[in-house]
Amino acid sequence: MRYRFSSPFGRLPITPGSTEAKLMVDWPWKKTPKVLEYRDNGQAFAQACSEGYLPLIGALIPALVEEDGGLGPDGERTFRIRVADSAGGKSVWSCTLKESRTFPLAGDFVGFRIVTIASDLPDEASLIGYIACKLQPVFVTGKGWRVAESYTPKNIKQDIHL
Repeated sequence: MRYRFSSPFGRLPITPGSTEAKLMVDWPWKKTPKVLEYRDNGQAFAQACSEGYLPLIGALIPALVEEDGGLGPDGERTFRIRVADSAGGKSVWSCTLKESRTFPLAGDFVGFRIVTIASDLPDEASLIGYIACKLQPVFVTGKGWRVAESYTPKNIKQDIHL
């Protein structure tokens, strides 16, 4: 039999299966995260819009690729994407970096990395960033969307958040 040691009346027994016994045994382990899988990218994007993402510098915001804009003059590929927000999405033009080996297709669910926010530009051009990765339509609570493929070149340093 186990005993509790912090009682003013001496040692009191803890019955197996009680809440106290469960707390003593379960506290060191994390709970398994809840995994939400969506049928398609459109349904995942609708869920991302309901999450209420804020456009912050350095944030990775889910987006849906609407159309391919072709190859740019510096070797980057441009795309019109719809970035998730509470209003159902904001349409902006973005690109992959020129060192990227692959690129998304129309209809893909991607992650848009915000580099800066230009408040002096019109609203549709105020978010400046790049398409960093392709996302799976799978959301893991506490972690976010699963990454299917990265479009960020290896020579780009990742930010360190302390």
